[in-house]
Amino acid sequence: MAYTIKEIAESLGIEAVGDTDLMISGANEPALASKDELAMSMAPKYAEDLSKGQALAALLWEGADWQALGLQAAMFTARPRMAMSGVTTMLDKGQSFGTGIHPSAVIDESAEIGDGVSIAPLAVIGARAKIGAGSVIGPHCVIGSDVVIGQGAFLREAVTIGARVEIGDRFICQPGARIGSDGFSFVTPEVSTVENARKTMGDQGDAGAQSWVRIHSLGAVKIGHDVEIGSNCTIDNGTIRNTEIGDGTKLDNQVHIGHNTRIGRDCLLCGQVGISGSVEVGNNVVMGGQVGVVDNIFVSDGVIASGGSKLLSNVPKGRVLMGYPAVKMDLHTEIYKAQRRLPRLMRDVEALKKAVSKPDAKD
Repeated sequence: MAYTIKEIAESLGIEAVGDTDLMISGANEPALASKDELAMSMAPKYAEDLSKGQALAALLWEGADWQALGLQAAMFTARPRMAMSGVTTMLDKGQSFGTGIHPSAVIDESAEIGDGVSIAPLAVIGARAKIGAGSVIGPHCVIGSDVVIGQGAFLREAVTIGARVEIGDRFICQPGARIGSDGFSFVTPEVSTVENARKTMGDQGDAGAQSWVRIHSLGAVKIGHDVEIGSNCTIDNGTIRNTEIGDGTKLDNQVHIGHNTRIGRDCLLCGQVGISGSVEVGNNVVMGGQVGVVDNIFVSDGVIASGGSKLLSNVPKGRVLMGYPAVKMDLHTEIYKAQRRLPRLMRDVEALKKAVSKPDAKD
């Protein structure tokens, strides 16, 4: 599908100049763009790369001299990444899963399939499942019994959704995600070494063998509207209550959400974030890659945790965290600077010890 420069600019609500009837069928980096591709040159540092490519049109920063850059048409944006969102939405060619229900799909007769739903090859839809209108179920997806999925969902290949999961409208799920697996809940008949360790914070010695007994998951997972789940994410069922993810929240690849955890609205969890069981996460929380959160704590609204941080205790509203254990970012920076000075400090201490223990004989 191709669009004119004028059509793209009007869709984005930005200014376009030059030959606005020029047709665009794709987008690329400035040095790699062909004649029918829009060069994404949204900052001055990318300007020199335009001459390396063949682009006739570009998305530029405000105030750029598009004619001096040798272009036939240009658009200007004050917010580059927002403009990129619009451009990529228009030019996305999709996965070409096709339309309708493929003959190889296995659909229980009690399932309810909405209008305009596409179900790709080898998908499985369980008993009493409900799939909202306009949804796309990719190949090899498995939708369990009593699952409810809202309108306009898009499931990539090999997504698994367990029984009783409830999902809102416009849900997007990337390949290999697993939603509604049993929670990781086990108990020992006697008081376990783990329980004692939490109380005493000491070594347990020779405590003997212990056997683990499974606690079943009676809850499920409830997901709001406009949620996106990345590839190979895992979201566990709740033990009694549901595990919940609020409207507008986005999960990157390989994020794990433990049983009973509740995540608020418009949160952003980056790659390999791991959240333990029974955690309460507020609204508009951002966690960088590989952030870890211990069980049974709360993370309040507006918290930002930088990559690799480990949250070991409750976090107040709006706090910006870094480190292991996570502390306020400015405090962590001071600690890091002090840590780097430790070798020099220890040398100074050794020198002082020698001076005190072996004073000059004249003194």
